[in-house]
Amino acid sequence: MALAIVRSICTACGDCEPLCPTKSIKPFKGVYKIEAETCTECEGESDSPQCLAACMEDDCIVPA
Repeated sequence: MALAIVRSICTACGDCEPLCPTKSIKPFKGVYKIEAETCTECEGESDSPQCLAACMEDDCIVPA
């Protein structure tokens, strides 16, 4: 399964991008997006998705 960023909630702070172990978070049209093809939800890297821990906006990062 993968995660997705809700564009209308994303503030484009960029805090999530450097934490992604699979480099799945990319700038996209002024905010960020998660490439579902490569997102692993940090499985094998961490106990929980690192982007969720970094994001300060509620419900910005959701299951895809």
